[in-house]
Amino acid sequence: MSLDELRTLITRHALDGATTVLDGVLVSRVDEPGPPTASTSSTVMALIAQGAKRLALGDRVYEYRAGQYLVASVDLPITGHYFEATPAEPALGFGLRLRPSAVAALLLDTAAGEFPRGGRGTTAPSGIAVNDASDELVDAVVRLLRLLDHPRDLPVLAPMIEREILWRLITGAQGATVRQLGLADSSLTHVSRAVHWIRDHHAETIRVDDLARLSGMSVSAFHRNFQAVTAMSPIQFQKQIRLQEARLLLATHPDDVAGAGYTVGYESPSQFSREYRRQFGTSPSRDAARLRAPAALP
Repeated sequence: MSLDELRTLITRHALDGATTVLDGVLVSRVDEPGPPTASTSSTVMALIAQGAKRLALGDRVYEYRAGQYLVASVDLPITGHYFEATPAEPALGFGLRLRPSAVAALLLDTAAGEFPRGGRGTTAPSGIAVNDASDELVDAVVRLLRLLDHPRDLPVLAPMIEREILWRLITGAQGATVRQLGLADSSLTHVSRAVHWIRDHHAETIRVDDLARLSGMSVSAFHRNFQAVTAMSPIQFQKQIRLQEARLLLATHPDDVAGAGYTVGYESPSQFSREYRRQFGTSPSRDAARLRAPAALP
């Protein structure tokens, strides 16, 4: 069975860490559940071979387990953790970064009109979705990971199998989401422009009118599509990014809580502390001490 072989391959190759010699291919092994951790998704397909994982995006919660895959189509602030994992049966996962250029190239080779374009005027799909993996998709992932044991074959066969995986995704249950990654005029692509701008300018004051103009949408269409993709308003999204960036700053400068807040755009230390506690469950100063503690261990 492909899923059994997938577990074997991930177990063997996850010993060296999450990355592999295949660009954009990740494997992971987790031996025990951990606390929910804030991070940023990338455009990725993640397949669980064993165990189960839970992700939260805004007010949406996603769970996926062995034989299911998640597609993330935009860089989004998420909170996630494996909640089923033991040393005897660790959580095992496979990830493939989804490159819009590769999706676009595959769509160009597809017969015209085979898929609906989902362009301007179509509400963008959610930025994250979960579905059962088909046998064909799991089989393609297995064959891709087998190449890790045959380095000579990698340059020739890996691009072909990656293309097959993309095809399985494009023609699968989340095909509309994946296809929009490769369409220059899709609603998802327009929202992505605003997402990237907010990430790059998170410390600045944002105006929704400007974001809508950047995205090439009316304000009402922009609000509708941004909420559909991110499960948040633009202001809520910016706050999530600010708090995650502040936490990264505190990990390296734990004694400058006020400075971290100001750097990411907060003018009020009390507001920063209040929103930080709401997001991470503790004050910035206590979280900074906790983040620093592992480094102090021998």
